Amino acid sequence: MSTRAGQAKHPVSAMLAGPYGHPFHPILVTVPIGAWAAGLVFDIASHVVGDPGFLVRGAHWLIAIGVIGAAAAAVVGFLDLLAIPTGTRAFTVALAHMTLNLVVTAAYIVNFLWRQSLSVDSPVRAGPLALSVVSFAVLGASGYLGGMLSYRYGVRVADEATQEDGFAGR
Repeated sequence: MSTRAGQAKHPVSAMLAGPYGHPFHPILVTVPIGAWAAGLVFDIASHVVGDPGFLVRGAHWLIAIGVIGAAAAAVVGFLDLLAIPTGTRAFTVALAHMTLNLVVTAAYIVNFLWRQSLSVDSPVRAGPLALSVVSFAVLGASGYLGGMLSYRYGVRVADEATQEDGFAGR
């Protein structure tokens, strides 16, 4: 393994970003992904039920929870970015991943603020719903890049020698 690839496997700060082989970023991203997915389901369901108010309010707060979770994930994700050597494909993919996530988070902040002025007694309006759909689609593209960083380039994944221990006989 090259020294540059090995560098990307070790955290800049184990206390903040998670120890070797156990990064915090993949754990934390489940909060915004789950909140925003549930919020989108609530948005769509608000068009199906007779009394959509609870779903509209729920989607609004799920967006807020997702933004807070995204902020936490971004902090440790940025620490992981600092471990990747510049001038590499992995670094370029990581920058694209980070940029898309920042755009998505900004879009959800706009969506949250937009909903502040709307009625909760009727289904989610077309504009905020469309923004949720587009934001979630971009989040999916960013997730693809995050998966590429982990599964293809092995960023913050234990090296093969360490992994081999899991396949040794008892």
